Amino acid sequence: MWQRGLNWAAILLVGIFGVLWVGVVVYADDSPPWLRLTQVVFGIVLVGWAVHRAVGLLLDRA
Repeated sequence: MWQRGLNWAAILLVGIFGVLWVGVVVYADDSPPWLRLTQVVFGIVLVGWAVHRAVGLLLDRA
C-alpha cells in the first residue's frame, strides 16, 4: 500500500517538474535556440516517463 502511494507521488513529482521545466525554458530562458530545444526535449522526456509509469500503474503492470 505504501509503495503504491510513493510510486504515485514520484510520478506526480517528475511529471510536474517536467512541465515546469518546459515552461521555464520556453518563457524565461535566454539560451541559444539549440540549447532551448534540447532542454524542451528533456522536459518532454520527463513528462513522457511520468505518463508511461502512470499508465503502467493504472493497468497494474508496474
